[in-house]
Amino acid sequence: MKKILFFLFVASLSCFSQNSTDSFALSNAALSLTKQNVSYDPSYFSIDYPNGDVPSDKGVCTDVIIRAYRKLGVDLQKEVHEDMKANFSLYPQNWGLRNTDKNIDHRRVPNLMTFFKRKGAEKPITANLKDYLPGDIVCWSLGGGLTHIGIVVNKKASNGKRNLIVHNIGAGQVLEDCLFKYKIIGHYRFKN
Repeated sequence: MKKILFFLFVASLSCFSQNSTDSFALSNAALSLTKQNVSYDPSYFSIDYPNGDVPSDKGVCTDVIIRAYRKLGVDLQKEVHEDMKANFSLYPQNWGLRNTDKNIDHRRVPNLMTFFKRKGAEKPITANLKDYLPGDIVCWSLGGGLTHIGIVVNKKASNGKRNLIVHNIGAGQVLEDCLFKYKIIGHYRFKN
């Protein structure tokens, strides 16, 4: 009986350890993206499906999210496309589309926000630094109808208080202290 209890205890520690590691997996994937030289390019690209990507030296803010999840084996292109295809009317109609477009739908912030919310990943938007954990996805309004998205990572700002963000707002896939720089409109913790 003691051996069984010991085994269960070790197994539970293993599960706890795995979950702790998983909370940093997306963060680490995002940090690895900052080593790639990427120029900001919002052009429309025709890409493969599934697992399609724009040229590796190009991208926008959503491509940071897509590429980080892809490093973990999650294809947001496919996931978003399939959900949009089955639930098209529930997604934003900002672009006048009548059908899904596997080349671009997953590369739009409002679509990712809708997808994450539909998957139960939505978290409260707060002003509390401790609510934004490594691996969390944050969306901002930049004003004028422009939206932005990034990943909270397990690196701290120079003041040691805020977690930094990996994003691409025009200077490539970079690490920056910008969590509260813009108005937060979405906060998600998506684990597939």
